[in-house]
Amino acid sequence: MRVSNLQIRDVGYQHPDAALLIEQVQAEYVQLYGGPDDAPVDPVQFREPSGVFAVGYLDGVPVAMGGWRLHEPGKPETKWADPVAEIKRMYVTEAARGAGFARQTLTFLERTAAERGVRWLLLETGSKQPEAIALYLSAGYLEVPPFGHYAETALSVHLGKRVG
Repeated sequence: MRVSNLQIRDVGYQHPDAALLIEQVQAEYVQLYGGPDDAPVDPVQFREPSGVFAVGYLDGVPVAMGGWRLHEPGKPETKWADPVAEIKRMYVTEAARGAGFARQTLTFLERTAAERGVRWLLLETGSKQPEAIALYLSAGYLEVPPFGHYAETALSVHLGKRVG
């Protein structure tokens, strides 16, 4: 597989291909953490102009996804980063891993967020996902103060990057 073959499209959170991949990532969370990600997610948050939800296709097959959603301005835990958006549901299918698709999807999310005036992208990932952490660190993400639904969770890793 070559990275150049990945076609990334903003399809929205409720697209059938996104739903398929979301189901897969949730099953992976159950294996890793004993339960799905139960952070509140409103699909409307991932629509223009307040967000993006993209799926990456390899030869027409959905193999990668990720999205970002704006955070409400002035929230105490992220006020330092306004305007800020949060990356959610970054995932690459097991069969497509190792080909650079996660990095290509992350780059797409960073670019689209910056184009819409986002200054910072924040994300939360789990300590049982060392490959994800390594990807984010190698892309310039740094540890940031805990925020959001998993702010008080010991297994959470909170990262951020200035994109605008």
